[in-house]
Amino acid sequence: MALSKKPVTGMKDILPAEMQIRDYLIGLIKETYGRFGFSSVETPCVEHIENLSNKQGGENEKLIFKVLKRGEKLNLETAKTEADLVDSGLRYDLTVPLARYFSNNAGQLPMPFKALQIGSVFRADRPQKGRFRQFYQCDIDILGEATSLAEIELMLATSTLLGRVGFHGFKIRVNDRKILKAMASYSGFKDQDHDTVFIILDKMDKIGIDGVAKELMESGFDQTGVDKYRLLFEEMTVAEDALTYLAGKLLGYLDEEVMSSLKEIITSVISCAQADFEVLFDPTLVRGMSYYTGTIFEIEMPEFGSSVAGGGRYDQMIGKFTGMDTPACGFSIGFERIVTILLDKGYQPPTQKLKKAFLVEKDVPADELCDILKQAGEEREKGIQVLVAKMNKNKKFQKEQLTKEGYQEFKEFYKTPLA
Repeated sequence: MALSKKPVTGMKDILPAEMQIRDYLIGLIKETYGRFGFSSVETPCVEHIENLSNKQGGENEKLIFKVLKRGEKLNLETAKTEADLVDSGLRYDLTVPLARYFSNNAGQLPMPFKALQIGSVFRADRPQKGRFRQFYQCDIDILGEATSLAEIELMLATSTLLGRVGFHGFKIRVNDRKILKAMASYSGFKDQDHDTVFIILDKMDKIGIDGVAKELMESGFDQTGVDKYRLLFEEMTVAEDALTYLAGKLLGYLDEEVMSSLKEIITSVISCAQADFEVLFDPTLVRGMSYYTGTIFEIEMPEFGSSVAGGGRYDQMIGKFTGMDTPACGFSIGFERIVTILLDKGYQPPTQKLKKAFLVEKDVPADELCDILKQAGEEREKGIQVLVAKMNKNKKFQKEQLTKEGYQEFKEFYKTPLA
C-alpha cells in the first residue's frame, strides 16, 4: 500500500513563513501575559476519559478523540462496552486539564494562581477555514480569586495582547450566567428548560428576536412565557442603561451583587484599557460550556466576523476533583483564528535580528568551506541569523524562496580558481 503524503483530514502541515508568525505570536503572548503575573504551565494532551466526559464540556464531549487501552488491558475479544475499550482521550480544551492539574498540585502553587497554557487540543469536528481537528489554544486562568478582580485582569491582559499584535476596534461582549437564568425564570421558564432556552437564544445574532420567539414556541413553550421573555429584550434595546433596567425587572430573581459586579468589571476595564476596543453588556451572550457559573465574555473582531476569544467564571469545576469548590475564571484566545487573520493580511512579524544567507558553490573544497563556516559563526556571535546552504542551479528561485522566509542579505561563495 502506497504511503500518503497528505496530512490526516483536519490536520495541517505548517510552512516556515507561517511558523515565523506563530513563533512570534507565542513569544508576544508569553511576554505580555508574563507582565500581568501569569506563569506558564503544561498539561498532557491525553486526559482520563472520565474527566473529559463528565458533562461539563458541552458539545465538545461529542467530538472527543478516544484512545484505546494498551497492551494487556485491551482485549477486543471480551470487550462488550466502550468502557472495556477506552480509558483516555485527547483533550478538547485546556480548561478541564487545568482543573485536574490544579487539584493535583495546589499545595505547591501560590494562591491565587495565575496560569498561562499554550498547547494543541483535538476535536473531531468538521474542518473549515480557521478550524481544524488539531489546533492551538492559548488560555489564561486565575484560580482562587473570588472577586471581580479576576475578570478585570483577564480582560485587560487579553485586550493588551491583541492591541500589541495590531488589532483595534474590537468588542468585548460581557454577560453573566446568573443573569441569563434570572431572565428565564422571570419569564416563567422552568429550571430544567433553561439549557434549551439558552441554545435557542444563542442564535439571536443570526435569526433575531422574531426567530428566537418562533423557535421557543416550536419547542413547546407557552405563548405567555415567550412573550414575556421577548419583551425583556425589546425593552432593553431602548433602555438608557440595560443593566439598570434589568436590575429593576429582576428583583427577587437575581442577587443585586451580580449587577453591581458586572458594572464594576465593565467600568474598570474601560477606564484602565491600554488598547482601542469597546466593552459592551450583551444579554444574548450564552457561551456553550455548561461549566460556566457566572461572568462570561467574548471578543469579536470585524476582520473575522465572529468570536476570536472567549471565557468566563467556572467556580465549581475544581470542586468536582477535590470536593471543595475553588473560584476560577479564564480567558482563551482563538490562536488559529488570529493566525488566519494575520496570514490573510500578509502580516510580517517585526524582527530586530538581521537574517543573512550564505550560498556556497557545491564544489567548494573543505578548507574553504571551513572558512565560510567560521565567518558565519562570527556573524552569529553578533546576534545575526545566518543560513549556510549549498547554492542551487536555479539561484534566483532559491533567493526568492529565502526572501519569503525573511532573509534580507545574501552572500555568494565560489571556489577559489586554480592559479
